Amino acid sequence: QVQLVESGGGLVQAGGSLRLSCAGSGRTFSSYTIGWFRQAPGKEREFVAAILWSGTITNYADSVKGRFTISRDNAENTAYLQMNNLKLEDTANYYCAADTEGLRTVKAGRSDYWGKGTLVTVSS
Repeated sequence: QVQLVESGGGLVQAGGSLRLSCAGSGRTFSSYTIGWFRQAPGKEREFVAAILWSGTITNYADSVKGRFTISRDNAENTAYLQMNNLKLEDTANYYCAADTEGLRTVKAGRSDYWGKGTLVTVSS
């Protein structure tokens, strides 16, 4: 199993950037596909991005394509979400998720492991 801890959230002005980190425990982090999700107040959780265990395949929600980049460093047991050109509607709690299944499972929100989230607030 793996434990996930997100960090890097905060307050940023619209148009700014943040990089979120998802640190995983255990020696098998490289076996897990990682996904990022977000949940804004009063809204359902939504998929943001995912990266295959090998780092060779990524997938993004249409709302963040061209602005967000997911990556991972398996040697550091960490995945990242670089967020550029942030918009007011990006304000949410951001969660990372992990599963040994592929992108389809993670993207569907069916991961076995979840972090507790980090808050991103975008101001005007």
